[in-house]
Amino acid sequence: MQKKLHIKKGDQVIAISGNEKGKSGRVLDVDRSKMRVVVEGLNIMSVHTKPNAANPDGGIVKKEGSIHISNLLHIDPKDGKPCRIGRKTDDSGKKIRYSKRSGEVIK
Repeated sequence: MQKKLHIKKGDQVIAISGNEKGKSGRVLDVDRSKMRVVVEGLNIMSVHTKPNAANPDGGIVKKEGSIHISNLLHIDPKDGKPCRIGRKTDDSGKKIRYSKRSGEVIK
């Protein structure tokens, strides 16, 4: 069984440790088995590629690497500062995520 994560694809997050500390971006991909996340504009690495249809010349391409989920915090939609996430059920019985900092519902 895989653990329920507090970050989903499309969320705005900020790095709280490592070389990218203080930088923020949007989540592009989540690997639940490894507990790692790819964030737009963070952890840029150089990848050597062979020539292919998308890149006919090949060469060195810059792309985002993954970051462990423990190094990220969600950005509060109300004030743009880092916040923790909570889960609760709304009136219709559906589970929703909310910011523990401001109480704002996260979509």
